[in-house]
Amino acid sequence: MASGIYNIFKHNLMAGLVDLEGSGSHDIKVALLTNSHSFNANHKYWTDISGNEVSGTGYTAGGKSLSNKTVVQDDANDLAYFDADDVTWSSSTITARYAVLYDNTLATKDLIACFDFGSDKSSSNGDFTLQWDSNGILKLT
Repeated sequence: MASGIYNIFKHNLMAGLVDLEGSGSHDIKVALLTNSHSFNANHKYWTDISGNEVSGTGYTAGGKSLSNKTVVQDDANDLAYFDADDVTWSSSTITARYAVLYDNTLATKDLIACFDFGSDKSSSNGDFTLQWDSNGILKLT
């Protein structure tokens, strides 16, 4: 499996150690990784995968913080979802295969989820945009 939820996030969610909501104080970040990354649900911390982070013009190491984070309870469909604004690296020249969410507030920068683009995506002195699904970034059903 190339995309997935990290086991540490499942634990942290159930233990009440992570706060995804916009009103929360946790800084949830998204970073881009190269095609040398390989998803492993047992990875725990940003340092476990940071060696695969992209570099290039317009990209700052560690990625970007998500803005306008929200958690929505959908009683009509018996689910809840987490969403945030799309993320853009403007005037960038980068190539990435994966996006990874992690909790930058926790001392160990615990991983949340990995998203595989299916192939390398690039920008050349232009915008590199992550457009989240209209149904949210993460969904619990």
